[in-house]
Amino acid sequence: MSAEAFTRLHVGVSLVALAAALVTLLAMIGRRGLPGVTALFLAASILTGLSDGIFAASRFGAQQIVAIVSLAALAIAVFALYVRRLAGVWRAAYVLSATLALWLNVALAVRLAFQTVPALAILAPTETEPPYFAAQGGVLVLFVCLAALAFNNFPGPAAPKSADRPDLPSSAA
Repeated sequence: MSAEAFTRLHVGVSLVALAAALVTLLAMIGRRGLPGVTALFLAASILTGLSDGIFAASRFGAQQIVAIVSLAALAIAVFALYVRRLAGVWRAAYVLSATLALWLNVALAVRLAFQTVPALAILAPTETEPPYFAAQGGVLVLFVCLAALAFNNFPGPAAPKSADRPDLPSSAA
């Protein structure tokens, strides 16, 4: 596959991952799960993380570090959701790791925007200027708030009813 075709595929998968992750996060905030969209988010984000590591393979840098951290967060999210079924502490692990993975992807998208959009590149040509830090800081604050909302709203697995659990006392009607 040519470098141009790989880049287009990577960008397409990244956009799918971002959109599906945002829908998944908003669903968590809305107290519900969307299994199909969540699976798409996790799969596309994993593909994005793997292909991020390939892009600047000639030198190890920030892009690879972010990809490694993102893949670790996604591994926790997958394990918490599909293996541990969000039981106990795994609900929190899922919400926080999924939100972290999305934030990292958005932070990379902001960086890419400052590198490729001429108006933004003029404002922060070296990515050390105040407009770049303001944009990244704003994204970070937004995701901390979204993570808090998701953490507080997203339910864990349904609690068993006392009739389903003989060890729990049944409530008197």
